[in-house]
Amino acid sequence: MEHRAREAGTAPVRFAHAPTRTVAVAGAELVYRELGDGRGVPLVGLTHLGANLDSWDPEVVDPLAAGRRVILLGYRGVGASTGTARDRFEDMATDAVAAIRALGLSRVDLLGLSMGGMVAQEVLRLDADLVDRIVLAGAGPHGGPGLTRMTGVFLGGVARGLATLTPPTTLLFFTRTRHGRRAAKAYQERLKRRRTGRDQPVTPAVLRAQLRAVKRWGRLQPPGGPSEPAMPVLVLHGDSDRMVPPGNADALLQRFPGAQVRVFPDSGHGVVPQNRQAATELVGRFLHR
Repeated sequence: MEHRAREAGTAPVRFAHAPTRTVAVAGAELVYRELGDGRGVPLVGLTHLGANLDSWDPEVVDPLAAGRRVILLGYRGVGASTGTARDRFEDMATDAVAAIRALGLSRVDLLGLSMGGMVAQEVLRLDADLVDRIVLAGAGPHGGPGLTRMTGVFLGGVARGLATLTPPTTLLFFTRTRHGRRAAKAYQERLKRRRTGRDQPVTPAVLRAQLRAVKRWGRLQPPGGPSEPAMPVLVLHGDSDRMVPPGNADALLQRFPGAQVRVFPDSGHGVVPQNRQAATELVGRFLHR
């Protein structure tokens, strides 16, 4: 599939109105949305556990797309993507590499949120020549501290959400301070801005597969010493992240010596939407050529 250049003078596409397209990958059709314009190295976004394309924060992706092409890529079997959901990050990364190549791209930046950051690390391992710069937010390396407990934390948050009629992401992604509660409420409202062409809901089968992937990732033996390609890496983390404990930021620094690391105070697993202005400015500077 070839990218069609945007006509001169037309406004860049924003999240609320970006059409949902598909790309064929090994017997499946993966959904994706494209924002922004065609300048510079494209930024490919890989989202978090239990998310579909509607889970992206428009006040995160729209600013990032102000000066570049942004592609929000779905996972096999998730939302409107066809096929069976993967339960290994290596397989998710294989799909992502194939989709990026099928879109005619030979060099991209990656933005991985949580589980997406783990998939992004596997993309880098599978095809290092494809990746120029990488942003890992609320993520950890394989064998990272506390990752084997992520399933329990996630299920506990879902259960509390059902009992209190609260979105699980409010409980799992944000701190319970005044700042965190206010940020969570605003985030939930922003997720409703896209009113048409919404993605299909995430099923329990998808959650089970993704949680198996997380558990496998957390159980892998951490490698000794740095082994990742030398490249620009930005790590963003919340100091109160219960799903992916903050120690994973240090663990990522061991895997990517020279990485820029920013730990935000009073911030949970949703470190980017909770600090969307500061985070997008930081990411924008990091990706700027």
